[in-house]
Amino acid sequence: MRQRALVPAVALVGAAAFAVSSSGIARETTVPNFAPDAGTGWIMDRSIGDDFLPPSSGPGPVTFDKAHPYVPNGRPEQASFRVADLSNPILQPWTIEPMRRANEEVLKGKYAFTAKSTCWPGGVPGILLYQFEPMYIAQTPDTVWLIWEYDSQVRRVHMNRKHSDNVKPSWFGESVGHYEGDTLVVDTIGLSDRAFIDNYRTPHTDQLHVVERYRVIDGGRTLEVEFTIEDPGAFTMPWSGKQRYNRADKRALIETICADNLAHYFAYEIPPSPVAAKPDF
Repeated sequence: MRQRALVPAVALVGAAAFAVSSSGIARETTVPNFAPDAGTGWIMDRSIGDDFLPPSSGPGPVTFDKAHPYVPNGRPEQASFRVADLSNPILQPWTIEPMRRANEEVLKGKYAFTAKSTCWPGGVPGILLYQFEPMYIAQTPDTVWLIWEYDSQVRRVHMNRKHSDNVKPSWFGESVGHYEGDTLVVDTIGLSDRAFIDNYRTPHTDQLHVVERYRVIDGGRTLEVEFTIEDPGAFTMPWSGKQRYNRADKRALIETICADNLAHYFAYEIPPSPVAAKPDF
């Protein structure tokens, strides 16, 4: 995979925002700083693997079938591909059938598709499952940039504004955000149904609505992202999940190009990288 340093650092720009009180007077509020030092990045906590964590309460994300435990790379046990637990009550009947076919492929020994391993954009919240390479957060008064080193995938969060009247579907949709105390709240709609929710290929429709809450905990050592999913076209109820990141070593952002690394290293069929003759959206 080709790598090249792009910028010396990604840092916070602007440390304050303005909120309007009940009296209509604007007041300055403190903004949480997600890059307290130049070059601060966040890398997914490898101790929890590359699945979503369950919420504190209520319905949660799809996980593996208990009869076929998923073992990620880097563990002492033999690594395995995912077989989804299709008994999760959040799933509508139509979503189960393509996931069942994916399970059957894995149980026959075939390669299990994931967005990252096949160079597809991660989507939301699927991009939160990208491990090994760090994610950087750059803040300005008008925009928060979520920048994944892997394949230079970028999300733009437009601050303190409403969603557009007509949002055309795209890989990362339209995200608007605001601060609530020490938390960045990101509200995303307009997500293309070509993306998947997770690494189990859980599908969704263009009705998908995702709300994420980013917060630094553990004395600045951990970034926690809690999210809530609503999609009446794909799920029987709203559900929630979590992801956690550790502070990464401070260094320059590196360019990594997924397509340069898409190869048959393990002697199984690799779905091709997506190619378009014109913009997808």
